[in-house]
Amino acid sequence: MSDKIPITAEGLERLKGELEHLTTVRRPEIVKAIAAAREEGDLRENAGYDAARHDQAMNERRITDIEDRIRRAVIIDPTKATSVQVGTTVTIDIDGEEETYTIVGAIEAKPAQGKISNESPIGKALLGRKVGDVVDIRTPASVLNARVVSLDGSS
Repeated sequence: MSDKIPITAEGLERLKGELEHLTTVRRPEIVKAIAAAREEGDLRENAGYDAARHDQAMNERRITDIEDRIRRAVIIDPTKATSVQVGTTVTIDIDGEEETYTIVGAIEAKPAQGKISNESPIGKALLGRKVGDVVDIRTPASVLNARVVSLDGSS
């Protein structure tokens, strides 16, 4: 897959940190666990060995996934945003109530923290909008009418 992944500099650093941990800490721990399980003898009925090999497969899969994401990452710089884009913090008014979201790439989304994906219904609807724009946000449950109140590119 060659699609670029929009990500903030902070998000990319988190991924690199996780990759570093998985390769320099977790991988050696798993190798030691496999070696210890091998010393127990018969590998055909060795639950410790099977568990360690499973952990190894999961760890290597995660390493490969992170390496792929890092390769495809495109750092977004929202500081000069005049419209909503990935990395922009946007405040919208929905029926008199203001809500603030930071639009992020899908791998950084944390809705409970106000970080919503650019692929979510709200994120998609807001992309490219400017202060004062009115937008219909189509969610699975309803259609919301929102007005863009402000943008902050320094999120």
